[in-house]
Amino acid sequence: MTFRGTFDLTLDAKNRLTVPTRYRAAFAEGIVLAAGLEDCVAIWRPEDYDAWTASALEGHSPLSPEFRKLKRHFTANSHPTELDGAGRVMVPRFLLDSGKLTKDVSVVGAGECLEIWDRMGWAAYNGEVLENVSEIAAGLQSTGG
Repeated sequence: MTFRGTFDLTLDAKNRLTVPTRYRAAFAEGIVLAAGLEDCVAIWRPEDYDAWTASALEGHSPLSPEFRKLKRHFTANSHPTELDGAGRVMVPRFLLDSGKLTKDVSVVGAGECLEIWDRMGWAAYNGEVLENVSEIAAGLQSTGG
């Protein structure tokens, strides 16, 4: 499944997020909430998170300090959970803080996962990307990325 779109939502008083209806079935087997590499919190299917983290670490020596730091980041800054009966997920305080999230959020499709951004943070980040999308694409093309 590819996650697409942007949804402006609000966290409730218990820091619960209502997952967009079209994506709830994808999370029937569980969720991993994880600190994003930017100021966001990612919503992953457990098997996809495991595959993504394995891919990020693949080919690197587990003896290297960078490998251990990144592996520790992936495991310590993630939280396995599930949707409640109303399609909500509670975002733990440590992830709210790491993602700099407030009550008003944007849930953004990021391909293999969803990302929860503070609404103002997403507007600023996405605005910058939109202004530079041609240069970003050209940079990837020239580096073979």
